[in-house]
Amino acid sequence: MLICEVIGHVWATKKEPSLSGLKMMVVRELAPDYVPTDRTFVAADVVGAGIGERVLTVSGSTARKALGKDELAADAAIIGIIDSVETC
Repeated sequence: MLICEVIGHVWATKKEPSLSGLKMMVVRELAPDYVPTDRTFVAADVVGAGIGERVLTVSGSTARKALGKDELAADAAIIGIIDSVETC
């Protein structure tokens, strides 16, 4: 799992049919001190995240499982919106 920040939307009128109906968001990975990194990627959103929110993301087969379709052409998913983080 990665902590990321949502920084944009992706609209695609033509796409792999299995992606129809999925909300796609651009996310930027955050470093452990929550400073944005240079790593950005697109993730399917299953929780209704908005721009500027910190989110939990998963990738690979875990993302497809979160999306409920093993045959889905996606390798990243937003699975949670972070309310707060506490570290020691």
